[in-house]
Amino acid sequence: MIENLVAGTRSATTSGKSQPVFNPATGEETDTLGLSSVGDVGAAVAAAKAALPAWSNTPPAKRAAVMFRFNTLLQERADDVAREISREHGKTHDDALGEVQRGREVVEFCCGIPQLLKGEFSRNVGPGIDSWSDRQALGVCAGITPFNFPAMVPLWMYPVAIACGNTFVLKPSERDPSAVMFVADLLHEAGLPSGVLNVVHGDKVAVDALLDHPDVQAVSFVGSTPIAEYVYRRGTEAGKRVQALGGAKNHMIIMPDADLDQAVDALMGAGYGSAGERCMAVSVAVPVGEGTADALVAKLRPRVEALKVGPADDSESEMGPVITADAKLRITSLIDAGVEAGAQLVVDGRSISLQGYENGYFLGGSLFDHVTTDMRIYQEEIFGPVLAVVRAADYNESVTMINDHEYGNGTAIFTRDGDAARAFANDIQVGMVGINVPIPVPVAYHSFGGWKRSLFGDHSIYGPEGVHFYTRLKTVTSRWPTGIREGAVFTFPTH
Repeated sequence: MIENLVAGTRSATTSGKSQPVFNPATGEETDTLGLSSVGDVGAAVAAAKAALPAWSNTPPAKRAAVMFRFNTLLQERADDVAREISREHGKTHDDALGEVQRGREVVEFCCGIPQLLKGEFSRNVGPGIDSWSDRQALGVCAGITPFNFPAMVPLWMYPVAIACGNTFVLKPSERDPSAVMFVADLLHEAGLPSGVLNVVHGDKVAVDALLDHPDVQAVSFVGSTPIAEYVYRRGTEAGKRVQALGGAKNHMIIMPDADLDQAVDALMGAGYGSAGERCMAVSVAVPVGEGTADALVAKLRPRVEALKVGPADDSESEMGPVITADAKLRITSLIDAGVEAGAQLVVDGRSISLQGYENGYFLGGSLFDHVTTDMRIYQEEIFGPVLAVVRAADYNESVTMINDHEYGNGTAIFTRDGDAARAFANDIQVGMVGINVPIPVPVAYHSFGGWKRSLFGDHSIYGPEGVHFYTRLKTVTSRWPTGIREGAVFTFPTH
């Protein structure tokens, strides 16, 4: 039974409810997860609140020293963390290692957070009056994270919050919780005091308990847009600071002058890596011009047909299973809808079967051509190994298509034309833009966040935006007695 982590120790849940954890490659139950009650969440918040005074008053350099040791342990144990990810998520080992590395980069950034907590100082803003600013911790913060990056996305949240002096309660996905617990143990091994990081497992009961708890000051969320909107609304109504990252429909424009082989390589990795279960996956290819489109599909088809689908422990696997049987059913139903709407299914990945893994949740890669913007497979986030080709007559049509979509998470353009690339970066209404880069996830010392219905809230995640989200600005104006009295002043203060 996988238990909660409260005040540094494993803690059984009290709801009397549990659910199985599966290996998606085999469909076999591998463990049981206890689901938290409202009281269990309250106990974790209480532990975080009790740990807050000592931790927030710990010198930032000492907090950073814990992050330095944590980073070293993550690097040394990366293979072990990756195996935990693959066992419950299904992604290939190399893909899981990449996830650990991108999470670890945020921990590296957190080692330098003391530099970003410095305020500003102005002497003599008035007669004998000085003024300075400071960034201070919020208090108890919470995070709610998705299944697709069970190690990386939590590492985008709690290291930043903790390095800023907050304490934290994490509610990870109930589908693949073991990697979170493994990494939390590494952080405590690095010297984190008990109660600074707590982990509660659960479903909507646990989520709502965190959103409603009066001692939780801020909530970070990554998941689907409907749930992101719900988390943002309920959390802000309760007076909390909320950053809620939602869904995506990421387009990649292929201009007629693009290096087509480079573009195809990019689409294969960005469209089918991790079985398409990435919020930054490219799910729509937009070739400009019929000649570009015909050539692109001709090159893509044999590559998609040759995708090596298999379990994570097969070193030749390029793509593993999707996360659950329900996810597989939803993806295949959307493929069905695309066929019924009249799109051309160039490669059909629905009927794949792997010997020895017949009960696994495997799909092959699917490729659609002649998709139109009124189709469900274009409008909805499929979150599976499905790439849709939507043909555009010219550059302006492709940009309008992207700007008209409700999501604005990530996008890319492949071109040799500097004018087109510069115009695209300026014109496009999307938060993260790649130029000849298919998955433009910012490095850790920048920040990650989309526009429109891909992000609810005023702050992106990690990087400088993360520091601002997890801290409040305080400005102090100070005057010490000088023996000079001016009497009472009834006008608004000025210089």
